[in-house]
Amino acid sequence: MVYKNYYKILELETSRVSIDDIKMAYRAAAKKYHPDLNVGDNLAEEKIKDINEAYKILSEPSSKRKYDRIWNSKFSKEEKAFSGKGQKKAIINMLIGNIDKIEKKEKKNPIRGENINTEINISLKEGFLGLQKSITLKEENSKTKTFTITIPKGIQNGEKVRLIGQGKKGENGGKAGDLLIKIKVEDSDKFKLKGKDLYTDLFLTPWEAALGAKAEINTIDEKTKIFIPKGIQSGEIIKIPEKGYISDKGSRGDLIAKVKIMVPKELTKEEREIYEKLKEISKFNPRNIKKGN
Repeated sequence: MVYKNYYKILELETSRVSIDDIKMAYRAAAKKYHPDLNVGDNLAEEKIKDINEAYKILSEPSSKRKYDRIWNSKFSKEEKAFSGKGQKKAIINMLIGNIDKIEKKEKKNPIRGENINTEINISLKEGFLGLQKSITLKEENSKTKTFTITIPKGIQNGEKVRLIGQGKKGENGGKAGDLLIKIKVEDSDKFKLKGKDLYTDLFLTPWEAALGAKAEINTIDEKTKIFIPKGIQSGEIIKIPEKGYISDKGSRGDLIAKVKIMVPKELTKEEREIYEKLKEISKFNPRNIKKGN
């Protein structure tokens, strides 16, 4: 019994063929010698066994390369292959065994699960103080799962909280992915967050702006008094150090207050008289002020 020429069995003229060529040749040969089309033909039954054997070896790139090396190294064009069944069987087992090892190795490779990304909104005060918050997510099976997350004090807008192992399940024993929750810190009506600094408006009366004053202003966590210099103008900035947002290390940013001078929409009789008197005696005209003065 000779070592079989698998290319010849599949009716291929050369070994320089692609896997797709081998698949096409196999389908044609299998159809030609199919037992249902060759009932009672023992030769066809043996032929179909050889065809399946040839396809199993040649359709796998690694075993095809091994088969080609063995064939080219052991036999010349004029020589027969093997005469011993044991030798032939050993070669085939070696080729098939390598395929099995590759398949087993691939199956055993653990694949980590994918991360799940989501986001939630919190208030400026919640971010300043820190809190625990529950979120509910819908899973692939349409069921819901609730998680309790700890949002640290001073979390920055856009930062993420990671829950390890709460993402999608892994494959082949791989670890599950993580759940990543992006935190969006929302500005309030009074404060806007930029980095660690908070920005707010400071509303002043005309007489406070003209005469100077001590004013009470709300910060994010308390009230504080600030000095208003006389002659301050709308649009000017007063910085209150270390009264802004807080970092995860506990340091505070600044509170930046933008001055807005407000005039009363309605006046009492006495107020009107004072404004009328001021109008008569004051030489101040803001429209005559030159730039830079």
